[in-house]
Amino acid sequence: MMARVTLRNLTAHKLRLLLTAVSVVLGVAMIAGTLIFTDSMSKQFDDLFATFGKNVAVDVRGKKVVEAGNDQQVSSRPPVPASVLDGLRKVDGVRDVIGNVSGYAAVIGKNGKTVATQGPPQLGMNWVSGGDYTIRSGRAPSAPGEVAIDETTMKKAGYTLGQRARILLQGPTRAMTVVGSIKTPDMMGTTITAFDTATAQRLLLEPGYFSDVQMGRTGASETVLRDRVARTLPGGLEAITGAKLRAELKTDIQGFLSFFRTLLLVFGFIAVFVGAFIIFNTFSMLVAQRTRELALLRAIGASRRQVTRAVLGEALGVGLIGSTMGLVAGAGLAMALQALAGGGSGSSAGLTFTLTPVIWSYAVGIAVTLVAAYLPARRAAKIPPVAAMRDDVALPQRSLRIRIVTGSVLTGIGAVALVLGLAGVGGRPLILLGAGAGMVFLGVAMLAPAISRPVIRLLGWAYPRLFGTPGRLARENALRNPRRTTATASALMIGLALVSAINVVSSSAIASIGRSVDQQFGADYIVMSETQNRFSPEAIKAVGGTPGVEQATALYSGKVNLGGKPTDVQSADIAVLASGARLKMLAGSTALGTDGLLVDESTAKSSRWTVGSTVPVQFADGARQSLRVAGIYATNELAGARVLSEHTYLAHTATPLAVMGIVQVKTPGPAARQALEQALRDFPNLKVQDRSDLKKSFQKQLDQIVVFFTIMLAMSIIIAAVGVINTLALSVIERTREIGLLRAVGTSRRQVRRMIRLESVVIAVFGALLGITIGVCFGAAIQNGLRDNGLKVLDIPVGTLAMYVLVGGLIGMLAALWPAWRAGRMDVLKAIAAE
Repeated sequence: MMARVTLRNLTAHKLRLLLTAVSVVLGVAMIAGTLIFTDSMSKQFDDLFATFGKNVAVDVRGKKVVEAGNDQQVSSRPPVPASVLDGLRKVDGVRDVIGNVSGYAAVIGKNGKTVATQGPPQLGMNWVSGGDYTIRSGRAPSAPGEVAIDETTMKKAGYTLGQRARILLQGPTRAMTVVGSIKTPDMMGTTITAFDTATAQRLLLEPGYFSDVQMGRTGASETVLRDRVARTLPGGLEAITGAKLRAELKTDIQGFLSFFRTLLLVFGFIAVFVGAFIIFNTFSMLVAQRTRELALLRAIGASRRQVTRAVLGEALGVGLIGSTMGLVAGAGLAMALQALAGGGSGSSAGLTFTLTPVIWSYAVGIAVTLVAAYLPARRAAKIPPVAAMRDDVALPQRSLRIRIVTGSVLTGIGAVALVLGLAGVGGRPLILLGAGAGMVFLGVAMLAPAISRPVIRLLGWAYPRLFGTPGRLARENALRNPRRTTATASALMIGLALVSAINVVSSSAIASIGRSVDQQFGADYIVMSETQNRFSPEAIKAVGGTPGVEQATALYSGKVNLGGKPTDVQSADIAVLASGARLKMLAGSTALGTDGLLVDESTAKSSRWTVGSTVPVQFADGARQSLRVAGIYATNELAGARVLSEHTYLAHTATPLAVMGIVQVKTPGPAARQALEQALRDFPNLKVQDRSDLKKSFQKQLDQIVVFFTIMLAMSIIIAAVGVINTLALSVIERTREIGLLRAVGTSRRQVRRMIRLESVVIAVFGALLGITIGVCFGAAIQNGLRDNGLKVLDIPVGTLAMYVLVGGLIGMLAALWPAWRAGRMDVLKAIAAE
């Protein structure tokens, strides 16, 4: 019997429960879309690695001396001398010995812009006959002025065979003739540019050297052949099997996909978390509206357990429908992500469907729905059978005392978890931060009813004066049930809290960077790459020869083993760096010689170094040296934490690449800037910046991050808006008789609609204020936790946050349109007669 009751209720309240299901659909769609997309990309790369390098049995490469970490622009392995190839060809079982050259090379289109400026890799290589790629049309490059380009990039750049193309390297731009189009699989926007081997060595690496050497096998296994090859290699080189090489490449890709999956899943679970508030609120209202119905069930013999199961059965139906629709929507989202990852050109590989997204979609959708509906279901089971005999029955409202105590405890525990996470305690700070934020949200949601009355009275104090009776009724309706009001507002609170926190952190970062630039930027100009890539120091030499330039230096950044640990170091002409970065020496001097090292005060303190201390260092080429601490300077973001002499750094770096150029001129101004830009005409990826430009550049980057996170959190805000619609629609149904009586005593349809809209606006603004307050607290806590990492200034973007309050009000206004329209169309007599 109870199963039939559950099905009847599902069909009787289709619209209400469909709106509730939307909350599940949007959250599940993000989770399913992320899993389908990353599974598809993983399968695509598996297929790619199954064909690429499949004939490679052994790979010879330089031994990694210093871990480069995430810096993929500088190889942490020394190159392989071409002289070893003759010896490798003599090893028993070896065939097809091929030397590979790889590096950075991008194509400048006919419009003067670089194809794929940021994001996908831009690979330059030597063309190898019989390698992993084939020529689609034309021929392979065979002379210094020839190049072959992958067909997708050629199309984007607007080039055809025989035309001259501009190729951007880490040195000057080269004009080369396009002689071939390379056929490539779907590479997610990666560009491929190929040269003949001698040209590739000269432009991308070093004449007479290869990035690595690969070979096939005849007879012997990969392991046996690797051991044979290893015995012939000079020091500094190593041999690995082809299987290990392919596994390493796959591991790198899987690491990126894992990070991307985790990032998107976080936003998906935030959306689901917000949806739980909507589900809880909806079922609470449905139970309240069906009190007599549930009491009648109890009166005719239904047990408390059966009533609980009936309500949970409805929740199960909502979860099943929402999860199914979310899974379908997730497939659409995955297609959009795949097209975006491919540079907007789509993907030829299609989507890969596994059981993982299906299982997770239904598990998350159903579990969240059942958990959110459990308390309302339990409350329904406690309705006494005698309640069926009363006309004015309503669920009893408990005291807020328990909520206040529980909310305070949750908020306190969450705050402690946030502090511990920011301090890096426990080794899993992100888990602590996530759990802490979740508990704070739950705690504040439980505390919100206690503060809603005074806040809403304040927000709605002008309603009676501005809107008369509809305004007064709107305010009183929002105050009538604080639990319902705050449950609706809390959904909006979460999204706006996170967006506000991101804005506070971003604004603080911009302010901190601005202060650092003002305090430390002593150069007239700096030279930086628009593509965020390193560049050849030849560019700085060209700048240095410009009339009016007093001094210029390239700033290098690399890694060495310092004291036995991989460590970041900077290097430059120390005299130019000292003035350009306004180094404030606290001890010692900038006289480095060939064995000097400068460190900042925090590094000196943590390492217990003083002027004269000796530090063992191992460079990327394997050379070892003892450096002495020549000076200690105040913390400086431009100079970094450790500075080597330019002579020492260049002596141990095969292909030095600059991250920045520091320039001092005699007379700064438009003329000097124009002269510098003219000197860099062969380096179109480089731009000249002064202090103001540098600030704007950092601000632009941070603004892009804020936009990304805001878009990701938009789903939770949309869910909150759906929750407002759902709550108001159910509230209109609950107050049918009340609305009918208002219409009977002379209230017009317009006044009824205005009352609903004003109620929605005040609830939404309350949620926005609650979220912004929490977001500011979160942002301030993050800024304080990162103070030692350069985030020294707390800056609250008041204007932006005020705009979010207005956005909250607008969301409330839009969410109320349909419920208000429905309330205004009620038949007066039927509404009065409604139970």
